[in-house]
Amino acid sequence: MMNMVKGVMVGMLAGACLGYAGKSAADENPKIRKKISRAKRTMNDVADTAKYMFK
Repeated sequence: MMNMVKGVMVGMLAGACLGYAGKSAADENPKIRKKISRAKRTMNDVADTAKYMFK
């Protein structure tokens, strides 16, 4: 049980670090901001498709 909690915490920490790095990069470069918004849209479409498949 403790190993699972440690794994979840490491994953959350890694996600927070990547999110901060991505935000600071997007603030500096408008091209990266456009790519990030396109990636978000694509992931949203994938999630919607997965939800539809499991209905």
